[in-house]
Order: sequence, then structure tokens, then C-alpha cells
Amino acid sequence: MSTAFLLVCAMCLDAALGEPDWLWSRVRHPAVLMGNAIGWLDNRLNQGAHRRLKGVAAMIILVFTAYAVGHLLALLGPIAEIVVCAILLAQKSLVTHVRAVGEGLLNSLAEGRIQVALIVSRDVSAMTEAQVARSAIESAAENLSDGVIAPAFWFLVAGLPGLLVYKAVNTADSMIGYRNEKYRAFGWAAARLDDALNLFPARLTFVMIVALTGQWSRWGEMVGDARRHISPNAGWPEAAMARALDIALAGPRSYDGRMRDLAWVNGNARQNIDAAEVFRASNILWQVWGLALGLVSVWVGFNFIF
Repeated sequence: MSTAFLLVCAMCLDAALGEPDWLWSRVRHPAVLMGNAIGWLDNRLNQGAHRRLKGVAAMIILVFTAYAVGHLLALLGPIAEIVVCAILLAQKSLVTHVRAVGEGLLNSLAEGRIQVALIVSRDVSAMTEAQVARSAIESAAENLSDGVIAPAFWFLVAGLPGLLVYKAVNTADSMIGYRNEKYRAFGWAAARLDDALNLFPARLTFVMIVALTGQWSRWGEMVGDARRHISPNAGWPEAAMARALDIALAGPRSYDGRMRDLAWVNGNARQNIDAAEVFRASNILWQVWGLALGLVSVWVGFNFIF
């Protein structure tokens, strides 16, 4: 079976089942195992002198281990590849979490804050309704890229080994890729490698959102916003999502009790938003997923015919 056909099957399986609680309440999720490995490396190497070099060594160990595990799992056959790939895609769980924020806001601001705290790392206790909605939509755009399109892309390019390497690096970035005193040196390699692996998928996600929502005339504006963003990759899908919904995203927000004056994305558009925009963003997540599935399916058909 071709890798593209396996990806189509995995995308459909993920969309149908998502992250079943009955399974992950009994066994540890692969992402948890990756996190444990990263935590072990952090505890043993992130100390003393030469922390940047130690961080590079940690990533080399992590990448080679992930590649080897992916290769061994691929030897189990196509069914195993489909199941593992589906587990490491996050389409249904992403939509579920984003919609939960919208549903929480419909009940109360407090419930919206509780739900958005599950998907963002910023301070939520003083968020307004609009800030909760923006946070959910920003998370939706960014995680569409690094939780769905990027894993699918790397599976298509390099099979299960490529997918596991990507997920391991992405998990490392989420754990140690911070610019604070503890991780500025040790997490440098994780952050830079994650930036590199997401470079093309983030821009592919951007193009897909633009293609679906017909915002081609605003291409220059979106590129400008993306380049001003604090992240070299997250700004691309956020810029496209902001224009698709005709709202402003990003802007000032609080982390660890400290307000950061970050640039707005589509700053001249509406800032006073609510649950309705969160649900509209959720619909765009499925539209992009459908486009991705369609493109890969066409590739499968092309290879079958020719």
C-alpha cells in the first residue's frame, strides 16, 4: 500500500474516533511517553555548563530514538501504520477542544475561561469574553498546522519514522523550547528544529485556508502580519484565519502574570468577538481537513491510474 493511501485511512480513522477516553485511561498515549523521555533528558542534562550543547545532544538522542521506533513500528505492517498515524493526528480532538470553549462561553464567561485554559498557556483568570474567543481561535489556527497538517505532511514524506520524529520534536518544543532562564540555552535546539520542521506545513496551512475562503486579494496584508508575529510559523495560519473570519487576533496578552505587548493580526478588524466566531473557526478546521483529505486522495488515485 502507498503511504498516501495509508494517510487517507489514518485521517478518516482519526476523524471518526479522535482520542477515545476508554483507551487512554487504560494505556499511556504515545505523546505521554515522548513527554516522559523528554523530561528524563531534561532532568539529567539541563544543568551545569554547556547547556546549549547538551540540548543539541538531547535532540540528537530524541530524533534517532523516534526514527528507530517509527521504523520498527512500520515493520508491523500497514494496519499498525494506519493506527499509529491516526493516534498522532489531532483533528477531531482539536475541534472538540475548540468547540468546548465556544460552548463554555455560551454558558458563562467563567466556563469559557476554564475550557480555554486547557488549550493555551497564557493567563486566563482576567480574560474578557473576546479574549477567550481570540485565544481559542489562535490555538485552533496554530494547532491545525502543527497538530494536523504537519504530522500528515511528514508521514507522507517519510512514513512513520518521519511522523514520530516530527511529533517528538514538536513535543520537545512545547516542553523545553522556552526563552526563559531555565530553557533559553538547553531548549534552543528543540525550538529551532521545531521551527524548521513546521516551516513548510505552516505556510501550506495558510494557503489552504486562503484558498477555501477566497482571501487572495489580501495576500500582502497576511504575509506582513505573519512576518511580524512572535512565532516564525504560527503567524501564517493565524493571519489567514483572521481574514477568513474578518476579526482581529493576537495582540497583548498575559503570561505568568506579565503582560506582553504583542502585535495584532488583522488589527483593524473586529476585536469584540464571542462564541459565534469560535464555532465558525471550528467549521474552517473541518473544511481544511476535507481539502487535505481530498488532495491526498487525488494523489492516491493518480498513482493508481498511472
